[in-house]
Amino acid sequence: MAVTLTLLPAVDVADGQTVRLAQGELGTQTAHGDPRDAAIAWQMSGAEWVHLVDIDAAFGRGSNAELLAAVIAELDIKVELSGGVHDDSSLEEALSTGCTRVILATAALENPAWCARAIAAHGERIAVGLDVHVVEAPDGSVQHRLAARGAARDDGDLWETLARLDQEGCARYVVTDVRKDGTMSGPNIELYRAVASATKTPVIASGGISSIADLIDLAEIAASGANLEGSIVGKALCAGRFTLSEAQGALRQGGSGRL
Repeated sequence: MAVTLTLLPAVDVADGQTVRLAQGELGTQTAHGDPRDAAIAWQMSGAEWVHLVDIDAAFGRGSNAELLAAVIAELDIKVELSGGVHDDSSLEEALSTGCTRVILATAALENPAWCARAIAAHGERIAVGLDVHVVEAPDGSVQHRLAARGAARDDGDLWETLARLDQEGCARYVVTDVRKDGTMSGPNIELYRAVASATKTPVIASGGISSIADLIDLAEIAASGANLEGSIVGKALCAGRFTLSEAQGALRQGGSGRL
């Protein structure tokens, strides 16, 4: 039986170029060319979605909004847009590009009242990004803390925030283990299983994918009944660990031919 997992190739953009970060940190990025070419390439490879991120806007150091709007206009597939959306004006600008949904990240933690209003107004077009720091406490217990990209402060407990957003009707979560992001060291399977089992809201996993076997592991969580809907895949595709068509083929075949 085929296992189902939606794959979202990532196109991260800084200074007008596609880049990849390691552990979500500026200063680790490497440039990989033109964002339009990257997005079109994923579309031609059979992607149903592209995960498009304005890194400059996310870190408050500029904007690639005009470029990303032009990229979205050329695509015939769905786009998940993220980066720097923090108020009504930036949200309306993002939605006006024609993207399928917009991710609220920093603002969802720093301004929960505004986030709740955005969720109520736009429903399925809003997802919330949750960047998770897994911390081992002195007593040996494991804590799951949230922190906005580029911020030193602690933005609260994952599970408390998840419960709040569930009550507010959030339509979708994009959950990233920040330690794993851009490392190709394998995803935090236990984290994604726990989050997807704790909510009835669909969850998209992000961070650490290194092989088709990792994607099969995530798909098997979904097949078990947890609400794991998809996975963002970035560096592993760019590094040639596998192709998008190979991954999609393995998922359709129920996980045979793990790479």
